[in-house]
Amino acid sequence: MKEGIKKLNRRDFIRVGALAGGGLFLGFNSLLSCSDEDKSGKLVDLNAFIKIDTSGQVIIINPNPEIGQGVKTALPMLVAEELDVDWTTIKVEQAGLDTQKYKRQVAGGSGSVRESWDSFRQIGATARAMLISAAATKWALKEEMLTTKDGMVVNKQNGEKIPYGKLVELAATLEVPQNVVIKSPESFKLIGKRIANVDNEAIITGRYRYGIDTKREGMRYATVIRPPAFGQVLKSLDDGEALKSKGIEQVLRFDNKIAIIGLSTWEVFQGAKKIKAEWADEGILEGTMDYREKLKMALSKSPKEDSKRKDGNVIAALSAASKIVELTFEAPFLAHNTMEPMNFFAHVKKNGVELHGPIQTPERTRTRIAELLKFPEENVSVMMTRMGGGFGRRLMSDFVEDAAWVSKLGGEIPVNVIWSRESDMTGGFYRPMYSYKYTAGVDANNKLVAWHHRSIGVGAGAASADSFPAGAIPHYQVDSDIYPSPVPTAPWRGPTHNFLAFSEQSFIDEIAHQTNKDPVRFRLELLEQVRTNAVGKIKYDPLRFAAVIQKAAEVSGWGKSKDHNIFQGFAAHFSFETYVAEVAELVKQADGKLKLKKIYCVADCGTVVNLSGAETQLEGAIIDGIGHAMYAELSLTKGKPDQSNFNNYRMIRMAESPEVEVHFIRSNERPTGLGEPGLPPAAPALANAVFAATGIRLKTQPFVKSGLFI
Repeated sequence: MKEGIKKLNRRDFIRVGALAGGGLFLGFNSLLSCSDEDKSGKLVDLNAFIKIDTSGQVIIINPNPEIGQGVKTALPMLVAEELDVDWTTIKVEQAGLDTQKYKRQVAGGSGSVRESWDSFRQIGATARAMLISAAATKWALKEEMLTTKDGMVVNKQNGEKIPYGKLVELAATLEVPQNVVIKSPESFKLIGKRIANVDNEAIITGRYRYGIDTKREGMRYATVIRPPAFGQVLKSLDDGEALKSKGIEQVLRFDNKIAIIGLSTWEVFQGAKKIKAEWADEGILEGTMDYREKLKMALSKSPKEDSKRKDGNVIAALSAASKIVELTFEAPFLAHNTMEPMNFFAHVKKNGVELHGPIQTPERTRTRIAELLKFPEENVSVMMTRMGGGFGRRLMSDFVEDAAWVSKLGGEIPVNVIWSRESDMTGGFYRPMYSYKYTAGVDANNKLVAWHHRSIGVGAGAASADSFPAGAIPHYQVDSDIYPSPVPTAPWRGPTHNFLAFSEQSFIDEIAHQTNKDPVRFRLELLEQVRTNAVGKIKYDPLRFAAVIQKAAEVSGWGKSKDHNIFQGFAAHFSFETYVAEVAELVKQADGKLKLKKIYCVADCGTVVNLSGAETQLEGAIIDGIGHAMYAELSLTKGKPDQSNFNNYRMIRMAESPEVEVHFIRSNERPTGLGEPGLPPAAPALANAVFAATGIRLKTQPFVKSGLFI
């Protein structure tokens, strides 16, 4: 059975023949495909290229930023599947920013694969069709008599083969087919298999060059000093001692910052230590304890009238309820703490700017730099390097702006601006500090009838209005507010969901406990209500949601007899169109201390493209989620971060990492997000296991402060 025939307008497809040495260059033109000249041929999210040379070498270009989520492998796999080539012979190249050829060159929201599922396969299928057409012409046969295998066109009758490399020049002269057949899932040879990351060898041998490794002839290094506390401004600067330091060439003052330019990273870091700067407070500088009190006070007041969601009448339902359940949860600021600190290369010239480095949002960054420096966008080039971590921090462009300004103000010099670890950790853009308050009402029949969620975050909004159990409860209300602050905040892996799932799933567990219901059966009961009698809009599929819950219960042995010292906790969450259920299993030691041993994870992410990459994403997300919930906290005192390096910002260690067992729901649905969905359920699964073991409900992160763990 064929999945479908995709109709392409000829203008939608770029075909460039005569590569150096001969060959074929294929790809979609997203701008032309969106023209109004022929609506029937309109396609969206068309963003890939194929190069085939006369020797048969196939090069697939990855246009999306790679931050460790595996798109540099997964996206080319989609093309290779339809092109029908031997994966071991393929080369993958990273593209720079090019909005004339690509759409959505972004790494964020777990969207790269799900947004490119159709377009990348169309590219491969169209190229394959053109090569078959070339072989048919060469052999004077009908195309129906030919097939392909491992980079060759094959005559079905006599088995004669001809490599793609011998056909590319002829293919470049042919018409682009308007209808291409896309494979059905049962025909996949590559999709769904375990495929090693294309950069593995270069990474483990140290040959891969990250942004921090960028070098150019005549290049200088720089680092930037920022105010030590949020809410301060630069009052005076004495750079005399710094300029006497070895290797230091310039000290610049710009935008309430100080840049030190020199010959090496070490020298500019040492020079920065000799800067004497005086900073002045602008208003009252607040710290963590101040914010905690302000958030608590805000939640004690009546909510605003503009609720994010309002089904039924929550106030009346709570008043009539037979039982009220109420809990408040708190989360600290979190730093992103990528292993590769913020850095970027910039060279501002008279007629444009060259940018090179790790960025999740290259197009938005180009626009920002063009605006700042008054250049047309087409005069700003951006090349993306593989990132040593992103987690949302590199969605921001502040460090790129620093590099551009330093290059310009330093005399249009090529410069690599590199932050120290201390500057990276104290420089801002944190996961917001949150406080969530939940109130639930249970009727005389022990049924959940009312749910009120009130949330507030420092510097950023909080709750999602449509998260489960929305739709399962007749009276449901979500209110959200923001407490303004000079502390810059930004998306952090699984934005909003990372704390929402912890609080929400912990609260569901508490309701199950107070109504004497099994936590798994309680969730399934709520999903059945959604399936049969949903209230308001629903953004998740209750059947798919229930399937991951049931599978997680099955593989973890939920409810079955285990050692009396082993306790389990359950959580499930829907984010980025993916359903994930997790069971945490911990051991209670003889002294009463707890140790997390294992996490069972079941995910429905639609079609799994790269099984190895998918498993890695979930395993990494779970350990990341557990580690930050257990140990991490960035606190402030009078606007100044208290933590500045890993000696006082606690991260999970290898010996503390649990075993992770991953399962997938087999599916032919479109792929959905996977870089983030594994993280949100991890913390509540652990917290609910702690409750099962001790009767103590963890409501504040980090958990290590509870004193319950080894």
